[in-house]
Amino acid sequence: MKKIILSAIAVILISAASYAQAGFRVGIKGGTDLTQLSGQSFSNGFKAGYQLGGFMEIDFSKPFGIQPEILFSQLNGITSSNASSIVNNLNNNQNIQLNYLSIPVLLRLNANKMVTFLVGPQYSILINPHQTTLQNGQDAFKSGDFAMVGGLQLNLSFFRIYGRYAIGLNNIGDLGNQDSWKSQQIQLGIGFRL
Repeated sequence: MKKIILSAIAVILISAASYAQAGFRVGIKGGTDLTQLSGQSFSNGFKAGYQLGGFMEIDFSKPFGIQPEILFSQLNGITSSNASSIVNNLNNNQNIQLNYLSIPVLLRLNANKMVTFLVGPQYSILINPHQTTLQNGQDAFKSGDFAMVGGLQLNLSFFRIYGRYAIGLNNIGDLGNQDSWKSQQIQLGIGFRL
């Protein structure tokens, strides 16, 4: 399934790049991920992580384009003090670190040369499922997370400064219906257009 999704995204990006008339740019980016894992099993509050990756800016016209990205994202959380009573084999006050390969495909709405609004879907593939395996051998987290992203980007010559919010739409927990786990991210960072 992952290969089919990645192949479809690659075909879309190559097609979009070949038809882009107003501009095609690539770059690298990195920044902070402030993450909250919601659900009764997790403590409230955002925990710091990071993200690194690359992006493409494909403008079809001055006001409109797309911005596909590939990011390595680290999401952190802490289980709550009552986690073990909600889900068997989940330790109380345990640090949880999830590493994802995130693939957002964002609609670019260029307000002017300096300000771009970004909105669109993001699919993330869990890279380290073995690190979230419980004592009984069962994985605690699903292999993928689907989210919606919205934010703002400042375009300063070759530099990009961005802030955005991503909210997970599906339950990332893989332990049945005992507790629904969802992710929220605040992403802050800088990019450099090559």
